[in-house]
Amino acid sequence: MENLGLLLIFWYGILHAFGPDHLTAIADFSIGKSKKKTMTITTLFAIGHGLTLFIFAKILDTYNISESILGYGDIISASVILAMGIYLLYMVFNDRIQLKKHIHDGKEHIHIWFGKNHEHDNRDTASAFTVGALMGIGGVRGMLVTLGMVEANSVDMTMVLAFSLGVMVIFVGFGSVILYINKNLLNSKQNLKRVFATAGVISVVVGSNMLLA
Repeated sequence: MENLGLLLIFWYGILHAFGPDHLTAIADFSIGKSKKKTMTITTLFAIGHGLTLFIFAKILDTYNISESILGYGDIISASVILAMGIYLLYMVFNDRIQLKKHIHDGKEHIHIWFGKNHEHDNRDTASAFTVGALMGIGGVRGMLVTLGMVEANSVDMTMVLAFSLGVMVIFVGFGSVILYINKNLLNSKQNLKRVFATAGVISVVVGSNMLLA
């Protein structure tokens, strides 16, 4: 029964990860990135998400917190998605998303960056972890309901790890889809603007719907 319970929790993690808010956030961070950075971003997002879920699950398992307070987690998640969408649209309409092609070792490479100057930094990977952690707050309530149904309201690390693993499977898999888009669609400035504008609009719609729900 224990193994069956963990399998159910793993499956719920998979279903949870398919939420439009999660996939939208990953897309916003991963579009235009290299293969290595895309995989790093999706993995860090999943780790941040799982870590927050575990921490808050233990807190809520110990202390009785009202549903109204838990609802603020959903507001935080929605606000993050909405803010990212507005930011992407701002960058598109102010021509602050750049693309440059060059040949290196006989192969064409495309560099995409935000702003006027091309800088190499790790801010996007750090931000992916932070956003994953923030959005984990919004998923705690649903996770606790599922864990409680399976294991009589007792939350331990094994259960949360099973849930987080299910989440990570989908996040990394979706990162592979973004890699395909990066490789096959982001080959011109026009396509670049279209893809980022689409991601921005979707983020605004998803975030707004979550806030209004």
